[in-house]
Amino acid sequence: MRLNTREWGTGDRVALLVHGIMSDHRSWRSVGPALAGRGYRVIAVDLRGHGASPRGEGAAPVDRYRPERYAEDLVDTLPAGAELAIGHSLGALALLHAVDRLRPARAVYSDPAWKFARPGLFDPAVFAQFKAATREQLGAVSPRWAPEDVEVELATLAVWDQDTALALSALADGAVLPGAPAVPSLVQLADSSWLIGPEDAATLRGLGYEVRTVAGAGHTIHRDDLPGFLASLDGWL
Repeated sequence: MRLNTREWGTGDRVALLVHGIMSDHRSWRSVGPALAGRGYRVIAVDLRGHGASPRGEGAAPVDRYRPERYAEDLVDTLPAGAELAIGHSLGALALLHAVDRLRPARAVYSDPAWKFARPGLFDPAVFAQFKAATREQLGAVSPRWAPEDVEVELATLAVWDQDTALALSALADGAVLPGAPAVPSLVQLADSSWLIGPEDAATLRGLGYEVRTVAGAGHTIHRDDLPGFLASLDGWL
């Protein structure tokens, strides 16, 4: 499936951005220009079921929105051999499944949705309720976001397919950490990440991933603390 994309910059180097669940390319509204200012041509996608990209096809949510389907879409849409690829949350899961074919020089997995540090934490009904979230509710959940990011989230929720959350619920119990990285890879964690706990972080380091935590940042690191997000990528940009 070909995905909707948004680009910033005209640099010689290419950076790929893959957003998390409930969002779309607009969540990178500050990151895209920041990378373009560092000499990248930045390409951000809308995953299937998000933004202006098509919905998935299949009898059940898990058929329409499996990680492998997301990955196939990335391969169909994005150029191989980019200098940098960054995936956040669900986007990090999609990137993980596509990285052996996209073969970026460096991959960054920002608070990746690979497994859940606290079993039972993921409730698809709670995620689905966010479809109707108000401006005030979003501001309360993400108090460090700029007002512009709250407005973007309201817009992205309006076009989000809630079945993407139901599909993840069906896969959550079997979620496991990945094997050794296919390319040089950084795992960037929120402070007290509810996805990757300390033991999992140690396991990932043993497998060859570099792991860095952004102090004070919540799950959507690049919206909570853009300077901290970029600083934690020192040596990877």
